[in-house]
Amino acid sequence: MTEVVTHLPDKMNAAVFIVLHLSKVGLGDFLVHRLQKYTSYKCKLPANGEKIEADHIYIAPPNQHLLVKDNEVVLGQGPAENRWRPSIDVLFRSAAASYANKAIGIVLTGFLNDGTSGMWAIKRSGGRCIIQDPKEAEYPDMPLSVQESMEVDYCVPLDKMGDTVKSIIEELTSQKQVQVNTVPGDVAKESEISEKVATGLDKVETIGTVAGLACPDCGGGLWEINDDVVKRYRCQIGHAYTEKDLVLKQSESIEAALWVALRMMEERRSLLSRIGTQETQKGLSRMGDIYKERATNLEQHIEKLKEVLYASKKD
Repeated sequence: MTEVVTHLPDKMNAAVFIVLHLSKVGLGDFLVHRLQKYTSYKCKLPANGEKIEADHIYIAPPNQHLLVKDNEVVLGQGPAENRWRPSIDVLFRSAAASYANKAIGIVLTGFLNDGTSGMWAIKRSGGRCIIQDPKEAEYPDMPLSVQESMEVDYCVPLDKMGDTVKSIIEELTSQKQVQVNTVPGDVAKESEISEKVATGLDKVETIGTVAGLACPDCGGGLWEINDDVVKRYRCQIGHAYTEKDLVLKQSESIEAALWVALRMMEERRSLLSRIGTQETQKGLSRMGDIYKERATNLEQHIEKLKEVLYASKKD
């Protein structure tokens, strides 16, 4: 990211918004100070409702969605998307919904396919799509996913990002009258869901079809989103996942449930063993043996469950 901001032109009639999928706490101010060393732009963590200014770099605060609307910053507290808050896709959709063909999306190095759905929203609204050349990306999953899912306008190395953005802006500003594309209705609706936490069956039913799957975060039903380049799901509360992220989240939920089951089984084994000892001490040896046998049988199940958990860690 520092290399990108280093190569931004000194003056550019645009604002830059950055979303990084990092720790939920403690990195916001650090990132601002780090990036400020490499650019003349004003770097900051924005406040909700703050007016957007040119030649500013706005960095998503930890654990808050970063959106744009009506030339203002919107900080959202809605559910995570692809297990992340802030989410790259949430920012991209809001930019597409607010600025249509004036929006420019950039996807850099990263895992899985985060950013692809949001970039598709920008493309459908007439905006421009830029990706880091996957050949130089440390983790090429994200730019590759975009490249494989749609026609990319520019695939460039980091040191060419600034010139590329500058040329697009000059092209837009040189036009006497910039025609603003019509934003697809589903893009506007999904941006509204993230902005206002506009939850409910009536909202999600208009942009998807019932998938027959449960949301691993809240247990609600999932809808498969229509008209997207990646298979994606959203629940009525607002949790959203690409297919790959859903598989990961399901795995995390299963593991969490198994650890809870292991804890409960350990407690039950301990209680059965304790009761067995108490019964034996009272002279009820037959009853004591029954409880101890149940504890021994449960121990076998506990060991099998541990094997499953430790095997999943290796996978």
